Amino acid sequence: MYYNKQNRQRKPILSSFETEQSRSSISQKMPTKTITLARIKNLLLLLFLFIILYLVVYRPDILEPQLSDSRAASDATVTTSPTTRRHLLFAVASSSGSWSRRQPYVRLWYSADNSTRALAFLDHAAPDRSSAADPTLPPVAISADTSRFPYTFPKGLRSAIRVARVVKEAVERAGETSAVRWFVFGDDDTVFFVDNLVKTLSKYDHDRWYYVGANSEDYEQNVKYSFDMAFGGGGIAISHSLARVLARVLDSCLIRYAHLYGSDSRVFSCLVELGVGLTHEPGFHQVKSLSYDSYLDMRGDVFGLLSAHPLSPLLSLHHVDAVEPIFPNMNRAQALEHLFEAVNADPARILQQTVCYDHSNQLTVSVAWGYAVQVYVGNQLLPDLLSLQRTFTPWKRGSNVDAHFMFNTREYSREPCKRPVVFFLESIASDKSSIQSNYVKHVVGNCNRTNTVKILERISVFSQKLELDVEEMKSPRRQCCDISPFFNESMVIEIRQCGVDELISMHL
Repeated sequence: MYYNKQNRQRKPILSSFETEQSRSSISQKMPTKTITLARIKNLLLLLFLFIILYLVVYRPDILEPQLSDSRAASDATVTTSPTTRRHLLFAVASSSGSWSRRQPYVRLWYSADNSTRALAFLDHAAPDRSSAADPTLPPVAISADTSRFPYTFPKGLRSAIRVARVVKEAVERAGETSAVRWFVFGDDDTVFFVDNLVKTLSKYDHDRWYYVGANSEDYEQNVKYSFDMAFGGGGIAISHSLARVLARVLDSCLIRYAHLYGSDSRVFSCLVELGVGLTHEPGFHQVKSLSYDSYLDMRGDVFGLLSAHPLSPLLSLHHVDAVEPIFPNMNRAQALEHLFEAVNADPARILQQTVCYDHSNQLTVSVAWGYAVQVYVGNQLLPDLLSLQRTFTPWKRGSNVDAHFMFNTREYSREPCKRPVVFFLESIASDKSSIQSNYVKHVVGNCNRTNTVKILERISVFSQKLELDVEEMKSPRRQCCDISPFFNESMVIEIRQCGVDELISMHL
């Protein structure tokens, strides 16, 4: 029993030699295993580096799609899709008293079938309720009550507050998730050239803060208000990102600027407080300011302005009912409808000035496409023809009144026989390859002119539709034209792109 108990409790004990031998064996085996794993790890790392080097040096095309996708994702806000008519929302400031008589002007540019989006803001419902359901007119919105806002300008109109607040109400009606990229504000007698406006605004990133417009053509009006303010009658375009911020703070600005006269001054002041400056586009035309003393920036005949338009797209014309009809023997509405026949055929080219020379007959011809052609006897240098003929006058008259405009002008002779011969647009015809615009002579006075000019009755101008991409819009170039060498009663002109080093001048 004792022996068995001892045997059960006894544990196997290795000899000191066996223990040392065992430990030595284990220690010999362990380093061998560790070195093998390290080598494998190093080999895999070298192989991985070799593969990356191979892809970068010899197969960059494999990585390129991933890089392109990354760039595209980072630029998604800028290059999402081209700006179209549907991305613009026009907010038209009108009233119950003026809406019915201004509708013909709005119909010229608004087209629901053509995806134009617009709202007409009235103080209250117009007496003629039938226009509310007229598909040729934008939907009518009734402005909110603004009686709580102060207005302290002497002899001014409180409606300036309501018109300024159209900015806020248009944004709220559009909603936060709408596809509106630009809000465009104007009056009910502002005629917009929508396709040109779409192209022009495409130059700018709508996700950034932009306040786009133009100041007055009259120097004194800019002195009185600001050279950095977009005059509202000519139209104001505000990017959606800025418009939504402006809408949130506008009411506080209306309280602070109770002493100002107009709505555009209030909007401008609030934008200044947001730290935003004006992006100037010369295609907006104020033509008449909203000043309290009713001074016209221009009045009378605006032929000089339209026949020498800046080298930029025509974007708007304001208060066309305050000047003479732009075409002879027509009323104002008919004249504008006639102009829009050319606008609809080639909007980007409308009023673009092209000058060509006939050396053999010593003639200079200035084409304001879609409007008028002027024929001068002799060599007229191009810089002189770019100055506007002073066919208009300031409202203020008198011997002590000096007219100062925001562009170069030249004298327009009171004697018809000292003026160029003018041919006004008669008709437009187009096909897939070209557009033909025809102009007929407008006879004023019985003038003794050269026989070449005297027998000339018609001018036909051939051109391709002007399609400019965004980059070309940023750096436009005037086009050239050629006159057919032989003509009697009818002259033929072809407009084309100028050569790389071609000069627009008389080749003597």
